[in-house]
Amino acid sequence: MIVLGVILLIIGFLTGIAILWTIGVILLVIGAILWILGAVGHAVGGRRHYW
Repeated sequence: MIVLGVILLIIGFLTGIAILWTIGVILLVIGAILWILGAVGHAVGGRRHYW
C-alpha cells in the first residue's frame, strides 16, 4: 500500500493530475498507520503482521 501510494504520488506530480496526488497521499498515510500498528504488535485485520 505504501509503494502504491508513492507511485501514485509520483505519477500525479509528473502529470499534474490532482486526484492521483490525493489518492497517493491517502494510501501512503493508511499504509504507514497499518505498518506502525503491525510493528508494535497490534493485530491488524485479524493478522499479527501486516505485509
